[in-house]
Parts: sequence; C-alpha cells; structure tokens
Amino acid sequence: MKLSGVLPALVTPFGEDGRIDFAALEAHMTGLRAAGVSGWVPCGSTGEYFSMSDAERDAVLRFVKDFALPGEQLVAGTNAPATREVIANTERAKAIGYDCVLLATPFYTRPTEAELLAHYQAVLGAVDVNLVLYNYPPKDGVEISFGILDALADHPRVIGIKESSGVLQRAIDIHTRYRGRIDLISGSDDIALDFMFWGADAWICGPANCMARACVDLDRTFRAGDLARAREMMGTLYRAMNILESGKFVQKIKYGCALQGTPVGLCRAPLGALDEGEKAAFAAAMQPILTW
Repeated sequence: MKLSGVLPALVTPFGEDGRIDFAALEAHMTGLRAAGVSGWVPCGSTGEYFSMSDAERDAVLRFVKDFALPGEQLVAGTNAPATREVIANTERAKAIGYDCVLLATPFYTRPTEAELLAHYQAVLGAVDVNLVLYNYPPKDGVEISFGILDALADHPRVIGIKESSGVLQRAIDIHTRYRGRIDLISGSDDIALDFMFWGADAWICGPANCMARACVDLDRTFRAGDLARAREMMGTLYRAMNILESGKFVQKIKYGCALQGTPVGLCRAPLGALDEGEKAAFAAAMQPILTW
C-alpha cells in the first residue's frame, strides 16, 4: 500500500448540543472532494479523538467509510494512551473496513525507545493492518527514534511515517535512510513543499480542511514539475500555515472552515474558543487562500 496526494486529517464537526454533526461532516467532505483531495484520515488529533467516546469514534469511521468512493484512500486514527486500547481501536477500525491506521506515540506516558517499539510491534502482531507512524514530539513528548525506524523498516505493513517534528533535516534523513522501505509523509505543513522535494508523495494535512483547493493545487503543481510556481504557492500558504503552527491549531482550522463557508462548530473542552485578535490574524492570512 502506498499513499499519495493530499489527505485531509478531518475535523469532527460538533453541533450546538455538543453532539457530532454528521450533516455538517457530509457537507464539509463534499467540498473537500470537489477540491480534489485523494483520501480521508478521520479520528486523528485534528479530529479531536481525545474527546470522543469509542462509540463516537466508530460512528465517524463508519460514516467516512460509507462516504468514500472507490479509489479514495482511507486511514483511520486509532491512537490511545495504552497499548491494549490502541489494539482494540485498531481491531474495530479493521472491522469497519480500514486497512491502514495512523498511530502517534501514546500520550502522557512518554515510553522509552524499547517500550515504544514493543507498543508498535504489539499492534502489528494483533491486527492485520498497514501502519503509518506519526512523529510529533512537540505535542507527544517522545520522538520516534531512528532505532525504532531501523527495527520496523523492513516490516511489510509499516508503510510510512507522518513527520510533524518541523525539523527538515530529520525529514531528509528519513528519506535518505529508508527510501523504498518507509515512505516519508508530510506532516509539517508550513514546510510541506520542502517535504515534497525530499520524497514525500503524500501529505496528511490538517489545514486541508480549510484550504483544500490551495493544498491540492500546490501538490499537483509540484508533481507537474513547475517548481517556480510551486514556490510561489507555498509562499502564499506559508503565513496561514505558520499561524496554525503557533498554537490553537484545531480551533483555527475550524474557524477557517467557517471562513470558507462550511462551518463545523467549535471544539470540545478543554480546547477553548479563539479570541478576536486570534481570529483577525488568521482571517487576514487566509484571505488570499479563500480567493484561490
């Protein structure tokens, strides 16, 4: 299995009653499909999986699976704090119809290298799915080390790593060390073009929720070989991407969805609302993207 193109890390819309708003999710995904995304990644951190019950997560996975068309790639977020929970989540995702999952490091526990390797091996041993690793040390507090990648590089179902460290040198290292064994997948949105240059064929992209047309256009322009135009596009996207990376990522993504005309509600606590200054700064950066 090989991922390619722009795959939005989907937001989960919530209504005023706090429940999942599936009508809003359908409208949102319909717009993303029209913009040209190549697949769907529900129940990741942008989807606020950490605030959802197992039943809610399963309902979202089923909805997205039923919405997807043949050829659209599907990757389920099945993360949890404990290995047994990840295995249970992954088993249910597999039963729903997902053959690939995205797994960050377990949060809070900060496992050692040996513990983290054992965690991933346990999931792979328990469920017959493809695995995309997710490295985001600023949020999770643990890095997926090169020792772990060395140990997993030749496993036939470890297909890639979403690299969200923001460290370009690490992305280059991953590409040069594991080319043809573990795919580099873009996860540092404000340097996405650099990732493409260094071999990332897929972009699991939270910002695609509110700027899908621009993200897809950048990806296609790069693939077509027009590097000068791709650099101009990245320059236009950069300010909004950089503001997203500065904090309150999910809140800003959801506000961006409202700006583009597909409102998806607010975030669940403990994530709070944006203040007016934060809204104004992000809205200003989004203007050239909204008129893309």
